[in-house]
Amino acid sequence: MLPAPAPELSPLARDRLAYRRSRARRSTFVALVSTLVFAAAAGLALTSAPGWTQVRDTFLDPAVAWSSLPAILDGLWLNLRVLVVAEIGILILGLTIAALRTLRGPVFFPVRALATGYVDLFRGIPLLIALYLIGFGLPALRLEGVPTDAAVLGTIALILVYAAYVAEVFRAGIESVHPSQRAAARSLGLTHRQSMRLVVLPQAVRRVLPPLLNDFVALQKDCGLISVLGAVDAIRAAQIESARTYDFTPYVVAGLLFVLLAIPTGRVADAVAARTARRREAI
Repeated sequence: MLPAPAPELSPLARDRLAYRRSRARRSTFVALVSTLVFAAAAGLALTSAPGWTQVRDTFLDPAVAWSSLPAILDGLWLNLRVLVVAEIGILILGLTIAALRTLRGPVFFPVRALATGYVDLFRGIPLLIALYLIGFGLPALRLEGVPTDAAVLGTIALILVYAAYVAEVFRAGIESVHPSQRAAARSLGLTHRQSMRLVVLPQAVRRVLPPLLNDFVALQKDCGLISVLGAVDAIRAAQIESARTYDFTPYVVAGLLFVLLAIPTGRVADAVAARTARRREAI
């Protein structure tokens, strides 16, 4: 069967549609013009500064940027590998800590206290100090099986610190699920573990996905801090190139690469947050 033809719009509906389209075109035009004016004003203010020539030669040298790009890209590949491994470890450890903190009953008090102490410790300690303590402290113990690679130790520090934040995000999502969901699951004969895995956690993860993605964006930047341990990542490569050329342009190149890496994730986080908001408004 042929699909039914679409109903013809009334004159009033056509006028409304034309008005909305004209308003959309006008808004787009105004936004474009205002952006160009702002960019031109910012560029004029920057280039008219007394020290602009020196800043341009020191921070924005195209030749230095091009020559340092391969080494910085090699370092960025290390950052990406650390990011993937750290993200997986953070999700696993954070979810485990959150589950331990939500255990019920006095018999689990020591476990809850230990999980709470972990969160308080690693949420309070600055990431840079944690990197120094783990990156230099663990090898100093000279224990069998303890890694000595700077990238591995930096990844461990990132996992321990970020898992404390992610654990609280997961815990907030778990506690936001109404207790009647757990009661209904238990009434169907599910155990506590089954109700958490099949009923509570899917809802909790869906609710906390936007803040989790924001933590992921922050982790992308902080992966560059492993350079303080000696790992030759993008920032360390930029430092080496800057020392070789006596120019700060490699740092600008590394910063732009991190920005380009964070923009897609940021847009995904915004899209997920908007979709979550629309779902809540529809309920």
